[in-house]
Amino acid sequence: MSLDTHSTFGPPAIRKAVVLAAGRGTRLGALTDDIPKALVDVGGKPLIVHALDGLIEAGLAEFMVVTGYRGDQIEYELGNGGGAGVEIRYARQHHLEGTARALALAREWLGSERFFVTWADVLVPRPNYWRVIRASRTADAAIAVNYTDDPYAGAAVYIDSADGDGLVTRIVEKPQRGSSTTNWNNAGLAVLGASAWDFIDRLTPSPRGEYELPQAVASMVEAGMRVRAVPIEGQWFDVGTPEDLERARASLLAEPKEA
Repeated sequence: MSLDTHSTFGPPAIRKAVVLAAGRGTRLGALTDDIPKALVDVGGKPLIVHALDGLIEAGLAEFMVVTGYRGDQIEYELGNGGGAGVEIRYARQHHLEGTARALALAREWLGSERFFVTWADVLVPRPNYWRVIRASRTADAAIAVNYTDDPYAGAAVYIDSADGDGLVTRIVEKPQRGSSTTNWNNAGLAVLGASAWDFIDRLTPSPRGEYELPQAVASMVEAGMRVRAVPIEGQWFDVGTPEDLERARASLLAEPKEA
């Protein structure tokens, strides 16, 4: 594993990040028979390392990784972060009850601090992590969004500006195909504060039987909290299927190599 330790953007507005890596990735088929999705290789390193590299470049140095399926492999791969000059600790989600319950495993560690949370299987250019942190300074929370033809597969995010750079007015988790009047999708990167815990505590199971973090953020918006949207710059990949994986790998191969 190679984690970059240089922060390009200076001191962060927050210190801690939670990386959600409990899922198996069943849609990836045999690719995750023996490894968790977070360790699937893209461009020569595991998906989760791409996320950690982006967070480290943004200046963060304290991480909690929430593992589940074959979590021991993730812990072995990443270790405690000491070699990269950061601190990595772990929590195990033994029953996959959704992303909100996974995040709640880090609650005591986070205390009353603002924090970054991201999905381990989301791949974006590194500067986007800092952009979300920066945007959160002028709001109660911030979430990254990506433009898509139809956000039916994720969460439709309604924003008070056409270009996506504004305040969130509504979030609809897993809308029916063709029903959304927005093209913005929840991209899986966010900065939240201690105020989010009340909304997480009030969640009820989704139709999938899970406690969904985007629904808690939607409730924050409904309650009048200021949640800023941050459009992703560059390509966004949610690596959920073999086709997604191949597109992500091809994209990284096409990028110019750093000098």
